[in-house]
Amino acid sequence: MKSNIRVLLLTLLVSVFASQSLTAQGMPVYDNTNFISFAKSLIESAKQTSQLLKTVQFLKTQKENIEKVNNAITQLKAVKELTQNNKRLFDLVQDDLREILNSPYIKAEEVNRISDSFNAIIENSMDSLEYIDKILSSGTLKMTDAERAEVLKEKERESKDMVAEIEAKTRRYREIIAFREMQDIINNRQTNY
Repeated sequence: MKSNIRVLLLTLLVSVFASQSLTAQGMPVYDNTNFISFAKSLIESAKQTSQLLKTVQFLKTQKENIEKVNNAITQLKAVKELTQNNKRLFDLVQDDLREILNSPYIKAEEVNRISDSFNAIIENSMDSLEYIDKILSSGTLKMTDAERAEVLKEKERESKDMVAEIEAKTRRYREIIAFREMQDIINNRQTNY
């Protein structure tokens, strides 16, 4: 009977251990060290992503600032060029018009027409300068820097055209004066034959 009890106990122990090992096979097993390192790496990735987003925003802001500065420089160059063109225009008109009008070969009835043609260009130039002043100083004209720079570039082209027109008129009137002077010399020459 002792041997029966031993066999029975042994069978009972084997069946208990066998049933526990069967249920243990279905339970998931976690390695806590891997889970903790995975969580740490996720947190570190989130920090890096956040820092990267801040860097992207910073770079975007700096790009906008550079574009503003670039537009401002473009505007300043256009205004400088406009100023130089208008100064040249006024100098040409002042010097050349005086020279043309003081010529004895310009007829009295032509003086007003010549003065009016030069004055029209000067008035157009003054109107352009007033418009540019409004663009640059007034907040009522809602324009972006790029639009403002484009308008300034267009006015710069117009001022170059005005300078070219004044130069062409001056050249034409000088040619008229030279022709009339030559005509006067020919008509008033002394004949020796």
